[in-house]
Amino acid sequence: MKAYLNNKIFHTISRIADENDKACYVIGGYVRDLFLKRHSTDIDVVVVGSGIEMAGKLAAELGKTAKLSIFKNFGTAHIKYKDYEIEFVGARKESYRYDSRKPIVEDGTLEDDQNRRDFTINALALSLNKASYGELLDPFNGVEDLKNFIVRTPLDPDITFSDDPLRMMRGIRFSSQLGFYLETETFDAIIRNKERISIISKERIADELNKIILSRRPSVGFILLEKTGLLALIFPELEALKGVETQSGISHKDNFYHTLEVLDSLSETSDNLWLRWATLLHDIGKPRSKQFDYKLGWTFHNHDFIGQKMIPGIFKRMKLPLNEKMRYVQKIVSLHMRPMMLTEEGVTDSAIRRLLFDAGDDIDDLMLLCEADITSKNEEKVKRFKANFQLVREKLKEIEEKDRIRNFQPPIDGKEIMDTFNLPACALVGELKIKLKDAVLDGIIPNEYEAAKAYLHEIAKEVLKGSAYEIKE
Repeated sequence: MKAYLNNKIFHTISRIADENDKACYVIGGYVRDLFLKRHSTDIDVVVVGSGIEMAGKLAAELGKTAKLSIFKNFGTAHIKYKDYEIEFVGARKESYRYDSRKPIVEDGTLEDDQNRRDFTINALALSLNKASYGELLDPFNGVEDLKNFIVRTPLDPDITFSDDPLRMMRGIRFSSQLGFYLETETFDAIIRNKERISIISKERIADELNKIILSRRPSVGFILLEKTGLLALIFPELEALKGVETQSGISHKDNFYHTLEVLDSLSETSDNLWLRWATLLHDIGKPRSKQFDYKLGWTFHNHDFIGQKMIPGIFKRMKLPLNEKMRYVQKIVSLHMRPMMLTEEGVTDSAIRRLLFDAGDDIDDLMLLCEADITSKNEEKVKRFKANFQLVREKLKEIEEKDRIRNFQPPIDGKEIMDTFNLPACALVGELKIKLKDAVLDGIIPNEYEAAKAYLHEIAKEVLKGSAYEIKE
């Protein structure tokens, strides 16, 4: 069987390989995606011999637009050329120590290299030498597994996962990305070897989680993580959402599966990784806030606030960024109940202004999450909520156009307040600023300088009364 490799870069590699009498193959994800008709720009090339030497010759041929990076300790080289990322490695065989996923590497054959691959669908290789150009080498029937939507290890899965436990998460990630099934023995081996995940760095785990979250249906990956027992080990806060409790005949929904339903729905409208993280974490505070009231039933008061406070700890443990990306996730989680409350309590101009002020440029992302959060099986209820959310969107647009509230700062700053009333930096200045802000958000005055200045003089008499800076009539 042959595959059609019409990319010019492969013909160039082919010629260089033949000129240097090297057997050369494109292998792994690029070949898999070729059969699946998925676009890919990541190319892995295996050379029976020195991959670094071949990479150097190709980079010289491609010229200045090719950026070559050499990693002698790993025996690999990387070329960035246009949109392509091309990785060269010499064919090798590997063995492992029990306490490390870093292999002991020896030179090997193509067969050795295919044996070390994680899954059959990633062990496919296509010859790049002219005499057999495009010929498929598929020792583990990976093409059949592609046809049958199966993720399976090429060798004994217990050895595969014990050697490199990250492969367990990679298998689940491929299931989520490709919509494939984990073969039964492969699935069972993950359960048996799950504790081995402890030797994997938090950064590598987070990288796989990000790829699962960015897949078309992230729920597939998280359900597999839960069923194999990996979720409890790497993400106990999410595992804690699972389950239904009943008191006095009243049950709450399973917040784990609800969260995944919301995440899948959000994924249809946004590929923003951090909005997807916010969606995954939007109810993370529910287990800690859950209470049963004989009049109200199950309540989760302040779960949004509790969830916001949990996020830095989760991000720190998982080695996720502790910067504006984390703060964005916190912000979305803390605000995710507000639009829903507006639809239930009435959409007032004042409430809309405050939501716009607090959400700022993230208001559109917040609304996407809130709309995805409508998961009721009651069609009438869903229809009503969606209609109310549309009303909120219209009001947001109307108020934004009229009052310019998004990211607004009060028309008069603290320095001008101090200069106007001869005040030092003190709590009185802060109080006057807050009253000015509230007056704009509550619609008492327009978001304009002259109106704010007149209102400031009006409220200053009361705020400064009794202080050393009291305004005398």
